[in-house]
Amino acid sequence: MRNLYRSLCKAEVLICGVGFLFLVAFVFMSAILRFFRISMSWNIDLAMFLLAWTAFLGADIAWRSGQLVGVDLVTRNLPRGLQKIIEILLYGIVFCALLLIIVFGIQLAITERIRTYQSIPIPYSLVTLSIVLAGLSMAFSTILKIRRCIIHFNEKGATK
Repeated sequence: MRNLYRSLCKAEVLICGVGFLFLVAFVFMSAILRFFRISMSWNIDLAMFLLAWTAFLGADIAWRSGQLVGVDLVTRNLPRGLQKIIEILLYGIVFCALLLIIVFGIQLAITERIRTYQSIPIPYSLVTLSIVLAGLSMAFSTILKIRRCIIHFNEKGATK
């Protein structure tokens, strides 16, 4: 199970990195072609598609690795046990928010299945599925964070 999870995480990083490279290439190519008065609207549509996927997958990568902004100004002076309780509660709130994002993301993907981009025949629901997939991955990462906090509850070291 761990090997599968690690493989999925590595695949997510690879997909996000390659998607970002193509995103930059499409935007750059569009700017260069626009300089020569050549319009290729599919570049921008594909770039927007890649932006959604790389942004949401990148958010999951940052969440999983602890790279998102966290403010511990209020809790840093509290006793360690209380800090961990608050951390578990906050992870629970994040998990509930992610469940809402997943549910409403699925509903949005179903609603957007008919709509397509103007210049490429890609259904817009593929963009909204990036929210669902990243939400599922972040929810799984949040469960692992909660589990890690509970397992290491009585330890003095950091849990992140």
